Amino acid sequence: MSHHAKFNAYMNFSVSIPNHNLAWRLYGAGLSNFGDNGSPAVLPMPRCGDDELLARVDAVGLCFSDVKLITQGSSHPRILGRNLLEKPVIPGHEVSLTIVEVGEKLKDAFSVGQRFVVQADVYYKGMNVAFGYQLAGGTQQFVVLGEEILRGDEGCYLIPVHSDTGYAEAALTEPWACVVASYRINPRSVFKDGGTALFVGPAGKARYALPDGSPAMVILAGCGDSIDRNRFKGSEILEIGVLNPSDVKMLSQERTGEQGFDDIVILSECSSELLEALDRSAARGGIIDLVGFESKQFEASLDVGRIHYDGVLYVGGDDVVDGYACTRSSELRADGAVCFIGAAGPMGMMHVERALYVKDGPSKILASDVDSDRLMELKNRVESAAVTRGKEILFVNPNDEGEAALYAAVEKLTGGIGFDDIVVLAPVAEIIGNASKMLAENGVLNIFAGVPRGTIAKMDVASVYNKGVRWMGSSGSRPADLVYTLQLAETGEIATNRSVAAVGGIDAVLDGMTAVKNALFPGKIVIYPQIAGLPLTAITDLKGLLPSVYEKMENGRFWTRDAERELLNFMLEK
Repeated sequence: MSHHAKFNAYMNFSVSIPNHNLAWRLYGAGLSNFGDNGSPAVLPMPRCGDDELLARVDAVGLCFSDVKLITQGSSHPRILGRNLLEKPVIPGHEVSLTIVEVGEKLKDAFSVGQRFVVQADVYYKGMNVAFGYQLAGGTQQFVVLGEEILRGDEGCYLIPVHSDTGYAEAALTEPWACVVASYRINPRSVFKDGGTALFVGPAGKARYALPDGSPAMVILAGCGDSIDRNRFKGSEILEIGVLNPSDVKMLSQERTGEQGFDDIVILSECSSELLEALDRSAARGGIIDLVGFESKQFEASLDVGRIHYDGVLYVGGDDVVDGYACTRSSELRADGAVCFIGAAGPMGMMHVERALYVKDGPSKILASDVDSDRLMELKNRVESAAVTRGKEILFVNPNDEGEAALYAAVEKLTGGIGFDDIVVLAPVAEIIGNASKMLAENGVLNIFAGVPRGTIAKMDVASVYNKGVRWMGSSGSRPADLVYTLQLAETGEIATNRSVAAVGGIDAVLDGMTAVKNALFPGKIVIYPQIAGLPLTAITDLKGLLPSVYEKMENGRFWTRDAERELLNFMLEK
């Protein structure tokens, strides 16, 4: 049988299901508890029930989130308290799947050979049961897909994939969707309907213009007559005295059940202590509006983890309505200047590549990283594309070159006025705080790095109300983001394959996780679970190991569909 016929048989699944399934299971915290003595477990082949699917795992990307799960074990928030010896976890959430068996009750909806990616952040009956965490993930050869994924709270979490889309290309739409989602944030411009709005006095003017929206409860703390009560006829109104910092937590507990305030409107400049207390009391998706603040310098220690994970947004202006009206999206400003801090890691490279290729993207890019080798790799990957597309791009390592080099780059690219967008990919509070001082008028600071809730940074609050800057953040993606990202990949608007740095077979998963933990590769590691005998290999090293595969790569540097096809052609015979 020819290589081509072998691959077609694989792609169309005209081969039999084996009797066993190789799977990497986590039995406790740490890499030493991952796998069975350094190898995958040999398990009986699972069979699907009448309302389940059996899928072949064609490719799985390894992620630092997987490493965090392995490192923390049962103390990880997504599997908290799980007895891993009794119920091991199979990680891996960046997958490309092919359906190989369909339960009797699902045959009208699914068929053998269909391909899917998985929206991993699965919610079922109000609970998060993420794929690769609570649900068995992709570091195995075959996986059963049940009710949680097929009939979850948001519908079916399987996203269809075109038959000619590459396996790695499809799997990597999951991490790419997180990148894409971070530029799809559109802050609300009204009070939250049904929410709790807190107005904090004393008032700085006689009467305020208010945005639309109908809170269920309105709390007026020392506001006098400055807020028109008739505007909130359908709301419960509570009037209290002027708030002190020590009052805020108790008020939040009493009136929101510790859910927090959805809208916090501060009607005149307050102390940093009061602002910090209010910062901790904002609800998920809450807005804090700084009205009538006048100081040219105002810093406060704020929880940037809540900006990232909970979408807390700061706005400001001369009137209440001003801050709500001036909410630009998180999309990079057209023809603007953007700075990526921590640009040379796997996710940073995705952000930089998107900035180069996105329609109406920025014209000036600063890529900053403290790892010179990675930064050089990034430069080699993207500099020629930047030149071709007429974009100015600079690369700076502030550790090696000094802060002066960073400021010189800022001056060169922005004329000293600051960036329209700054994307922070380094989970360091000091870096986030410093970045808040580098924004231009109406600039956006996008906190992409996964800084935990409770991470406190000294933030330049004055820039919010004096310059109209916004701090935004996002974590993960939703099904609509993955659908959109897959569409971008399948139409060639983004090239997810360019993120691949290393590949391996099912036996290479442990080495792959170790490499992710130690940041050994500048891009993504993709495992092909159906391949045995392929060690973890940088794709640039395939020149010597598998020259026929290397020849199918783009410029000897980038993974392609043809290279993947050749890899499977060759290795599936082994």
